[in-house]
Amino acid sequence: MADFLTLDDFNVASKVVLLRVDINVPYDPGTGRISDSERLRAHAETVRELADKKAKVVVLAHQGRKGDPDFIHLDQHAMLLSKHSGKPVAFVEDVIGGKAESSIRRLREGEVLLLDNVRFLEDETLEKPPSEHSRSMIVKALAPLGDLFVNDAFSAAHRSHASIVGFTEVLPSAAGRVMERELRACEKALNPERPNMFILGGAKPEDCISIMRHMLSRGLLDRVLSCGLVGQLVLAARGINLGVGNRAFLEKKKALQLLSEVEEMDRKYGDRIEAPMDVAVDANGVRLEIPVRDLPTEHLIMDIGRETVRKYSGILKEAKTVVVKGPAGVYERDEFKAGTRKLLEVVSQLKAFTLIGGGDTSVAAEQLGFSKSAFSYVSIAGGALITYLSGEPMPGVEALREAAKRFKPEV
Repeated sequence: MADFLTLDDFNVASKVVLLRVDINVPYDPGTGRISDSERLRAHAETVRELADKKAKVVVLAHQGRKGDPDFIHLDQHAMLLSKHSGKPVAFVEDVIGGKAESSIRRLREGEVLLLDNVRFLEDETLEKPPSEHSRSMIVKALAPLGDLFVNDAFSAAHRSHASIVGFTEVLPSAAGRVMERELRACEKALNPERPNMFILGGAKPEDCISIMRHMLSRGLLDRVLSCGLVGQLVLAARGINLGVGNRAFLEKKKALQLLSEVEEMDRKYGDRIEAPMDVAVDANGVRLEIPVRDLPTEHLIMDIGRETVRKYSGILKEAKTVVVKGPAGVYERDEFKAGTRKLLEVVSQLKAFTLIGGGDTSVAAEQLGFSKSAFSYVSIAGGALITYLSGEPMPGVEALREAAKRFKPEV
């Protein structure tokens, strides 16, 4: 964490702080309403801290993409930020025009302003290096009004967008509290206390395969416990016939195109990759557990079975670091919650560093009754977490590190 600056390095009192957050949340086109979100609650903590320290807070955020139904104004987001931060968050339907400028200039100490959707600007989403984005519309308009840039949007830091990287070229820049927590957790996973084990499942195997490729090739991962579609791919790589329906489902999910890479990883690192011993299938609405040796099956695989849970639970008890990315099965159905629930229960009881990946995994944990405090850290990031754990560039993070070389802390 020492290679970039944080809020602890600045006295923000009376300063105009440009705070980039990621409060991009689900939207229902039918009702025109956004959903509340853990992201909103998390970023509200940073907003509250800055306001309590008497900063003049200007929040920058996006919602959706141009052309999509959820590409909307941020007035509803302002109301939810107000609710969760306990601070009045004013909204101005403008980003870089006269309304925005006059609203920023009128801010008093401890006040909070949310500008409109930064993606309304034509050059916001162009992938450019920070030096070029320092000349983007939003930076040219807002940087002269600001004293400090704070990037709290870890979940958008894998994008080299104007509001993510541009300000770091021209303003002192710091990581916000969400960014700081996410990076600290990721670094513990990438520089783990051993044994280091990843539970990889869910319905997006390409994400997990990227993580496996990076971690296994660098000798950072002692054991992969595969489940979900990843588990099915590992079984297929080992010559197990899953059945016509399951193979068709893998093809539909574009997972079969990953099979050759899984086969190669299995040849190189097979002693570190665990595959399910049994699976639970949907037999006309009834959970039926089948040993792998009895495959193929005409039924769709929906979960891991009890023998797999027992084996994985025993392995996990030796772990010092555990990352969970993706549920073990279709936890949304009562019949197929068992695998995910039991593995999370085991992980929650470990005396180890435990990181729960974003998206479906954190939702599954919440719906199955696990509190955030049951794990060392529950990430609110999605694609950015995958990018970081896969060893790929994170422009937003790199921009903060470069800014720390140019701008010195104040306290």
